[in-house]
Amino acid sequence: MTRQAPLFTPVLLVGSLIIMVSFAVRASFGVFQIPIAEDFGWLRSEFSLAIAIQNLAWGIGQPIFGALAEKIGDRKAIILGAVIYAAGLVLSAGATTPATMQAYEWLVGFGVAGTGFGVVLAVVGRASSNENRSMSLAIVTAAGSAGQIVGAPTAEYLLSLMSWQSVFLVFAVLVLALILSLPLMRAPAPASKAELEESLGGILKKAFRDPSYTLIFLGFFSCGYQLAFVTAHFPALVTEMCGPIMPGGVLHGIGITTTSALGAVSIALIGVANVGGTLLAGWAGKHYSKKYLLAGIYAARTLVAGMFILLPITPLTVILFSIGMGSLWLATVPLTSGLVAHIYGLRYMGTLYGIVFLSHQIGGFLGVWLGGRMYDIYGDYTMVWWIGVGVGAFSAIVHLPVRERPLGEQIAA
Repeated sequence: MTRQAPLFTPVLLVGSLIIMVSFAVRASFGVFQIPIAEDFGWLRSEFSLAIAIQNLAWGIGQPIFGALAEKIGDRKAIILGAVIYAAGLVLSAGATTPATMQAYEWLVGFGVAGTGFGVVLAVVGRASSNENRSMSLAIVTAAGSAGQIVGAPTAEYLLSLMSWQSVFLVFAVLVLALILSLPLMRAPAPASKAELEESLGGILKKAFRDPSYTLIFLGFFSCGYQLAFVTAHFPALVTEMCGPIMPGGVLHGIGITTTSALGAVSIALIGVANVGGTLLAGWAGKHYSKKYLLAGIYAARTLVAGMFILLPITPLTVILFSIGMGSLWLATVPLTSGLVAHIYGLRYMGTLYGIVFLSHQIGGFLGVWLGGRMYDIYGDYTMVWWIGVGVGAFSAIVHLPVRERPLGEQIAA
């Protein structure tokens, strides 16, 4: 009788911890929109551009760190990412002009790349058995949601005790502390003989010539647009556009008395819902077609986002939207990374997924930047929200023609 490989391994646990802390810090940046703008009198678009640059740097850095991890080792790449991340936070704490803040967010973005999905999912994917891989990727992705659960409320709480600059310094220390967990991250690299013998340049040429890789790349754009926009702007949107929280109501009874507090809690609530949604996606990815699951998730996001903006924005619709969107939030990540691994193999998964993730972060850049820019022009977020609805529908469609078979089988056929 063959012994089944364990699901929970040191690599999975450490990878989950790294993603959780990295995402807790990253997901909190929307909470700083109003405090930083009020501190310096900046336009909303100026700090929005800083967050947008952070997302773009994350996307550019992801394939770089993926290739670097495959060259010098996963742990060394993560250490480099953590140091850059912390340095960016420390320097951002001393920024006094939009230009300096935007410059330092390049470092933060590259740091997120070095401690984020591209590197960690690749090492966890290689260390997982075939039967556990889909769920392992989902667990690590769900850990990002766990970080989101605590990140925004923690930032909101710390802001009540200290300046936003001090909060950035606290976060820098947390990111550096991740290095202490790395001795436990020793990952084998299960790959076929053909994968080990193939060069990075060879697999990149094959992937770039494959229409399915292009479709996956294009489809991930809307995920980045929607997630980055909501993370960066939804707390401010709720603060300014949501109806009042009624005294004596349920929210008031549990201490949520302002729309500002509701905005921070909404980000955490998205994270709570996403833990279940992501784990469900991991389970489903083992049993059903990943491309059809992705198309369904993007279609559901389109419906949820469209209904939210069409209805009056009230505390109830904010909560319902957070739960609905949260259940679909990062569910795309284990399916997209799993699809890349399934079609193109494990050997260069970090680089191949990193390139796909660049599309995600280009979308993230536009979502955050357009959110701030269109807010300054129109005074609200309605127009940029509808753009997000449209690109979500686009992603649902482009996943349908993907050929979900290993590339070697496609060539042989």
